[in-house]
Amino acid sequence: MSEPAPPSERVPIADPDVGDAEIDRVVDVLESGQLASGAEVDGFESAFADYCGADHAVAAANGTAALHAALEAVDIEAGSLVVTTPLSFVASANAIRFAGGIPVFADIDPETYTLSAESVRETIKESPRAVDAIVAVHLYGLPVDVEGLQSIADELDIPLVMDAAQAHGGAYDGEPVGTHGDVSCFSFYPTKNMTTGEGGMVTTDDPEIADAVRRFINHGRETAGYEHVELGHNFRMTDMNAALGRAQLGELPSYNEARRRNAARLDEALEDTPLVTPTEPSDRRHVYHQYTVRCGNRDEVISALDDHGIDAGVYYPSTIHELEAFDGFESRSPVAERVADEVLSLPVHPGVSRREIDYVGRVLREEVSIDHV
Repeated sequence: MSEPAPPSERVPIADPDVGDAEIDRVVDVLESGQLASGAEVDGFESAFADYCGADHAVAAANGTAALHAALEAVDIEAGSLVVTTPLSFVASANAIRFAGGIPVFADIDPETYTLSAESVRETIKESPRAVDAIVAVHLYGLPVDVEGLQSIADELDIPLVMDAAQAHGGAYDGEPVGTHGDVSCFSFYPTKNMTTGEGGMVTTDDPEIADAVRRFINHGRETAGYEHVELGHNFRMTDMNAALGRAQLGELPSYNEARRRNAARLDEALEDTPLVTPTEPSDRRHVYHQYTVRCGNRDEVISALDDHGIDAGVYYPSTIHELEAFDGFESRSPVAERVADEVLSLPVHPGVSRREIDYVGRVLREEVSIDHV
């Protein structure tokens, strides 16, 4: 078999797929004159709830707004301690602060990079006062240890909020992401497994939480009129975003299967390299929002890939508590801090061809010097 030749163009780390179905649905909305939140949003919420197997879904302006609304809905109050992961996009912890809470960072599992139930338990035990909630992140497309975290939440009778922004279509123990904990939150940013341009969604089986989210994202309205019963934001999704989302949702299963095929091919190609490749525990379904590997000389590897026309991303180059915006927030997270220094993500999205996957594998096997972690 001949070695794969370089592609004619760069291999991108992300390539959102927007086709005729998306364009047609958005044009229909534009021609209808109903541009704000309306029937398309209602339809998208219903379809997304069905997809996840949740009783309720509430669309929001973006993933951060969805998280903020969910935390308000589970009664996070000023000064509440909320345990969360230090390895995530900053929105996970920002939303806690927007709701008035104080993020408390536990460490991650060294194999999955998701929040460690063991570390959460130890962090809560050592906390000077009671912890009021847990926010867990399904990272890179891999669900967290739902059972371990749920058992802690149940013991303490505190809410478990799932940040599912990177895991549309993932599953834990056969149950879809979006049905775990008290409430789950999704993002539809362009690089996610499906997109609405900007947008978010809250899913829950609790009607009171769903109602509270609806009020919060709609100026605190109890009804469609001017009956404002509490403080709220304008965090609503538009019908244009929802139209795009309804078309994308229909493609999500095929998108995820393509990601999983690409990931399996990368696994095979990188098997004999020093790279630490992703894991998929038997009780979880990984949907590879990112194909994230680890090595001891990340910057050199990224530079070498760039020289060969291959884009790579670093998600995330530092833990949240090390960011300037979180100056004063402490954490004992040695695993997360080390992982943040070593992770890099390779192209795995549905737009990457088999030829390109093989080329990435060949470059990493034969053209790049890689240090063990």
